[in-house]
Amino acid sequence: MAEIGHGGKEIVERILEPAEAAEKIKGLKSIPIRSQIANEVIDIAYGWFTPLEGFMAKADLDSVCKNMRLANGVVWSIPILFDLSEAEVSDNDINQGDTVLLTYDDNPMAMFEVEEIYDFNKEEMCQAVYGTTEDKHPGCARTYEYKEKFLGGKITLVNRPKINAPFETYFLPPLELRKKFRDKGWERIVAHQTRNVPHTGHEWLMKGAWFQSYAELPIEKPLVGVLVNAIIGAKRKGDYIDEAIILTQDELRKSGYFGDHNHLTSLTFWDMRYAGPREAIFHAMLRTNLGLTHHMYGRDHAGVGSYYGAYDAHRLLATVQDDLAITPVYSMNWLYCPHCGEITSEGLCNHRDEWQMFSGTLIRSIVQDGVKPPRLIFRPEIFDLVMECAENYGFGSPFVTDEYLEKRTPVFNISPLSA
Repeated sequence: MAEIGHGGKEIVERILEPAEAAEKIKGLKSIPIRSQIANEVIDIAYGWFTPLEGFMAKADLDSVCKNMRLANGVVWSIPILFDLSEAEVSDNDINQGDTVLLTYDDNPMAMFEVEEIYDFNKEEMCQAVYGTTEDKHPGCARTYEYKEKFLGGKITLVNRPKINAPFETYFLPPLELRKKFRDKGWERIVAHQTRNVPHTGHEWLMKGAWFQSYAELPIEKPLVGVLVNAIIGAKRKGDYIDEAIILTQDELRKSGYFGDHNHLTSLTFWDMRYAGPREAIFHAMLRTNLGLTHHMYGRDHAGVGSYYGAYDAHRLLATVQDDLAITPVYSMNWLYCPHCGEITSEGLCNHRDEWQMFSGTLIRSIVQDGVKPPRLIFRPEIFDLVMECAENYGFGSPFVTDEYLEKRTPVFNISPLSA
């Protein structure tokens, strides 16, 4: 039976077996790619980005910018682009109609069928996608770093990535993840989007979404699961290290705050664009392809700085809800009320002057000092594991440093291709 993803399209898998791949890549021109492109090659090839079969041509990019849809009308909110400099195009003699070999770690990774080579105004792209052209916005900064030319066309993976510890358990492509849901008997699955170590505000966001999904159902209720889908991608200094993110999210299950019957952790390779409302829609499309039925959205989803309002993502999602095959689960801001002695939400109690917001910045500063936060703010098992990850993976720090960026073990490698 076909597995249907975003846009009502069958989940895309474009992967060759080694023997066929070794034959097909003979004589192809090769182009090395950076980590962002390698991440997106994996996402396209395994179906995370269904219905995309490759990098966007100009008609799709133009339509995404102007209409938040692909040229064929399917909702799509973030450009997926392959860029090269004019010199690279010229020096490698790349032309429309060519098939080239993309290499990573100096090894073959994917074939790229170049259907179009084109230009596009980067400021126009930034204004459409991010609502600003300021280069201090990280999405704009990434856009301005693109080279002069964009290449559109299909990709086919010729060499599967080798996922390194401790991430290998959590690499669950769409078709594999959907099978796991069936094995668990989950009929409703709620997505938790994250790029952080979980504090109890995150935990209660998940639990609130789980409760809400059940509340919508009749008395005879099917099993509902929460999927933590951790974003693994480009790191900025001061971010939590990837190893701490993925392992602490799973620790919520291992330590009993959830259970095997209702909690699972996986990863997606993606370099965050911090596009706020548009990225919220992108997350809905992505998690539809993973087989999820619901997606939680809290305050300032995927935002950065003061570029977006606290609930702008909720409002934009409502405009395309009929075109999405996933149900948003909206949440207000979780906080701690010392007077009530419990986790609560804005508007539930009348102790506003005593409310304590979950400040990621404050919690990070406490963690940096090695001080265990209060249990109602940060689970002790999570704190202990963060400190363990600092020693095992972070060169003494749970946060990204220059040393971590230089010396860390990559999340994945591409090995030499063997037929």
